[in-house]
Amino acid sequence: MALLLHEADVERYLPMADAVAAVEAAFRHLGSGEAQNIPRARTRLPTGQMHVMAAADPALGYLGLKAYTTIGGRARFVVLLFSTQTGELLAVMEADTLGQRRTGAASGVATRYMARSDAQTVGVYGTGWQARSQVAAIAAVRDIRQIRAYSRNTEHREAFARGVREGLGIEVVPVDQPHLAAEGADILITITSAREPVLRGEWLTPGVHINAAGSNALVRRELDEAAVQRCDRIVVDAVDQARLEAGDLLPLIERGTLHWGQVHGLGEVVTGAYPGRVSDREMTLFKSLGLAVEDIAAAGVVYERALADGAGQRIAMFE
Repeated sequence: MALLLHEADVERYLPMADAVAAVEAAFRHLGSGEAQNIPRARTRLPTGQMHVMAAADPALGYLGLKAYTTIGGRARFVVLLFSTQTGELLAVMEADTLGQRRTGAASGVATRYMARSDAQTVGVYGTGWQARSQVAAIAAVRDIRQIRAYSRNTEHREAFARGVREGLGIEVVPVDQPHLAAEGADILITITSAREPVLRGEWLTPGVHINAAGSNALVRRELDEAAVQRCDRIVVDAVDQARLEAGDLLPLIERGTLHWGQVHGLGEVVTGAYPGRVSDREMTLFKSLGLAVEDIAAAGVVYERALADGAGQRIAMFE
């Protein structure tokens, strides 16, 4: 029987450190060719969209898909997890929290391989529901001493600062000007819904690592052209998906100021096929779009722990 698992189960069984470990394994398998990932497909309606993405990771024993709708200002996410050995449906899982944590975890993996080992200060653009997972993942792989947080909404950035201080015990300084978040930062995170750039190349400090995680659409950009061009290494979660969705990169590709030969997949970095950093002065960029292989790896952790704990509702399907 399959397990029906809710958001509370994901919250309980997927701590950030374990999400980072699971997503790192998924990228290792993707880089070695053991795992397969199918880029997101979107069905557009007058009322909104449906998004479907699929992956298989035989090394973990799972394959499946995530489907979600964005209609009427609300998103609804579900993951279907299957066994690669039997084809059996193992779990039906609510996946809003799961998506939040695996997105943070991907930035954590990129930071582990691409940020300077002595990185301590973080600048964050965006203080919404995804931002806390981003900083939690960074804190899982680096000894972070201070975070500077910028958003246009004073109440949001103050609430974010309080929540991170209480949850992670890290000093958070809310800032009211965007350049102040970048000033002297070792790591920068953009996790916004901005259509126009929020991070400018003129603000970057040598040695900085950037996790750009907010945009996965052609009409949205978080980095200006100078910010991308100043980066010595540009890594995406998957190049085939970046060719479809990387709004931060595609305008430069179209103008010929960036070419795909300069863009590498995170799986290459994790397997050692491409170095994420070779000097402390390099500026590095990870452009995150969100992959199904991340969802499947994270869902596998939740499923295994829920099964061992006797949690979830058993549903008879295909019996």
